[in-house]
This record gives sequence, C-alpha cells and structure tokens, in this order.
Amino acid sequence: MLVGYRNPSLHLVLDSVDACVALLVAYLLFGRFARRQRLQDLLLAQGLVLLAVAGIGLSWVAETLGENRDGTLDIWLPLALRLIGAVLVAAAAVVSPAREAPLPSWPWTVAAPVAVVVVTSSMLWVWRHQLPVALDRSADATTQPALFTGHPLLMTAQVAAALCFFIASIVFTTRAADRTDPLLRWLGPACALAAFARVNYALFPSLYTDWLYTGDLLRTGFYMLLLIGATREIEQYWDDSSRVAVLEDRRRLARELHDGVIQELALLRMDGHGLPPGSPARDRILTTCDRALDEARAAVHALGHAGDEPLDFVLHRAARELAQRYQVRLEIDVDDSIDAGPEQQHTLLRITREAVANAVRHGRAGHLCVSLGTDGDHRRLVIQDDGTGFDVVRATGANAGYGLISMRDRARTLPGSLEVTSQPGEGSVVAVRW
Repeated sequence: MLVGYRNPSLHLVLDSVDACVALLVAYLLFGRFARRQRLQDLLLAQGLVLLAVAGIGLSWVAETLGENRDGTLDIWLPLALRLIGAVLVAAAAVVSPAREAPLPSWPWTVAAPVAVVVVTSSMLWVWRHQLPVALDRSADATTQPALFTGHPLLMTAQVAAALCFFIASIVFTTRAADRTDPLLRWLGPACALAAFARVNYALFPSLYTDWLYTGDLLRTGFYMLLLIGATREIEQYWDDSSRVAVLEDRRRLARELHDGVIQELALLRMDGHGLPPGSPARDRILTTCDRALDEARAAVHALGHAGDEPLDFVLHRAARELAQRYQVRLEIDVDDSIDAGPEQQHTLLRITREAVANAVRHGRAGHLCVSLGTDGDHRRLVIQDDGTGFDVVRATGANAGYGLISMRDRARTLPGSLEVTSQPGEGSVVAVRW
C-alpha cells in the first residue's frame, strides 16, 4: 500500500522553496549568459524561470479568476508551463555548449519567459470552458490520491516532461566528464531526480493535491542539487576573481619594477663603465649592478607570470634570455615530461640564473649547457660550463660566496640538494637533485 502524508502547509513550503531556488539559479545563469553569450545558459535560465513561475501560486491565481471549474485551468496552466520549462532544459542540454545566442540583447532574454507566461495564460483562459477536468479532487478530503486518477492528457504531459529531463540528465552527465563546470556537474543527477519525480506525478498526481508523495521529495531534491551546483559556481567565480585580481596586482608591480628600478640600475651600470679600467671600485660597482639587475629581472619574471606554464617552456625561455644578455652560447636539453609547481619553477630558475651568471663573470665561460632529466626516482637539473673552474673546497668553506650559499639554500626548499663539481682550468658543473 502506498503511504502518503497530507499536509497542505508543507506542500506550500516546498513549492516556495523550490521556486526560490529556481529563481536563484536562473539569476546565476543569466549572469553567465551576460558574460559568455552562450545559448545553453540562456535556455537553462529561461526554463528554470518557467518552472519557478509554475510553482509560486499559479494554481491559486487561476482559482481566484473565477468562471472555471476546479481541476481545469488551475492544473492545466502550471502543467503547461512546467512542460515548456522541461523542454527548454532538454534543449539546453542538446545544444552545443559553445554556440552563441542568436539574439543576445538583454531585454529580449528577460522578456521571453514573461511572454511565454502571458501567451500561455491567455490561450488557456480563452479555452477555459473547453478544458477537460485534469484531476477530480473531490475525494481528496478523505482519501489519498489513487493510481492513474488523472486525465490521460495529464499523464501524457508528465511523461513527456520526464522524457525531457531524462535526456537532459544523460547529456549533462556525459558532458560534465569533459568540462570543469561545477554547475554542469550537478545538473545531470538533478535532472535525473526531476525525471523520476515526473514519472511519480504521472502515476500519483500529488502535485495538485494536499498530499505529499515520493514525487514531491524527488522534485525538491532536484532543486537542492541545483542549489549545490549554484553554490559551487559562486565559489569558483569568487576564487577566479581573487586570482585575477592578484595576477593583475602582480603584473602592475612587475611593470613598476621594470620601468623604475631596472631602468635606474641599468643607468648606474652605464655610469660604472665610465670609471677607469682596472679600478677596484669599477669592478665592484659593475658586479653589484649585474647582480641587482638579475635579481630585479627575476622578480619581474616571477611577478609577471601566473606560474601555470610547463617547466620545459620556462627553462627554454630563460636560456634564450641569459644567452642574449651574457653573449654566450647556451644549449638546453630538457625532458618535457618533467614538471614542477610554481614555487619550484621559480627556485629552479633562480638557481639557473645564478649558476650562469657565476660561470660568465668568474669563470669567463663562453659555452654552457643546461639539462633537465631524471636520476632514478628523482629529477636533476644540471648547469655545465667551459670556464676556468675554481677550487670547490675553498669556495664552499667559511669564506663561501653569497651566490653558492644562495643556490644551496634555494635547493633545500624544493626540497632537494645542490652539488658543485669543479677543478681549476676544467670548468664547473652545478647539479640540483630533488
């Protein structure tokens, strides 16, 4: 025996909640349409608006108009709007996600659902005396709605709406696997619940009575899943907005550094070349300016890029910049299957720049090779040069230079280790393993 629960107040609460959720999601979809001009967003928004209008007292409005029999206009009007809404949801599912709306003007998008409601209401009002009784609710006061008690056309309309939701569920679920759209991910299961709800309404038309059945819970479940999808959509929107704002601020700082600090350092370096050759002050000034320029350029690069580029592309670009700056031949051999996060990329670039700068300034290298590959379960970055080399023991002792200390500290943050191999007159090799 089928068990139902009679509670007119709860029925009204569920209708109100469902309509509010539908309007909220429709508003969100209208916002997406305003940004992307996609036909799918427009159809979904308009379909949800019609579903919401059909559930917020439309039956009561039809009853108060008078001159119509109970169970006719008060049922056929919301049923027609729900069916049109289901058709629009199915159309939104089958249309190409990239297709743009043919009429993207904002007033038209808002006026279309209103026009559908007005035209449908007017047509049914004109034919109100010819409308058959969709559901005899005279016995509802004492008994539960029975199986197959509605008009055949009522059941046909519910089955048609169920078929539309089933199609939408399958298509949305299939497309969700290929797209990172949080709202689309929840539309598939939501439409499945809506389809089962329509099947239940075809068998037991509790939607038009004071009784609560499984269909009413399934219908509310449809809107609750839509609400979850809308919440995820809003969260992603704010995350993306915050990320864009941070990126814009980083790029602004990069422009300020490039147009301010770097230009002043370049001017100071030019003035340093005017000092007498062989002067200790000249060498210190030029070395300090070169190091400051490298630091500033590295900061500009880190600020101006989002960090979502592949590691091999980043290393190739850095190699071209370094080769042009120091007028050396710089070869690069990179395994493009190796990747690293933004922080690791920044660390590896700083180590590469420091190693190349040391090889050119101190080792007077003319040819360098940068290679990236694997070493067992670890990754390995190697910078090798043909310079004059140096005594590693003395260079890494108590009087170690800032460059080697900086590279070793950076390598630890990967986390990893730095190994320097060199002999006087034989060049040097800097290897980072992480």
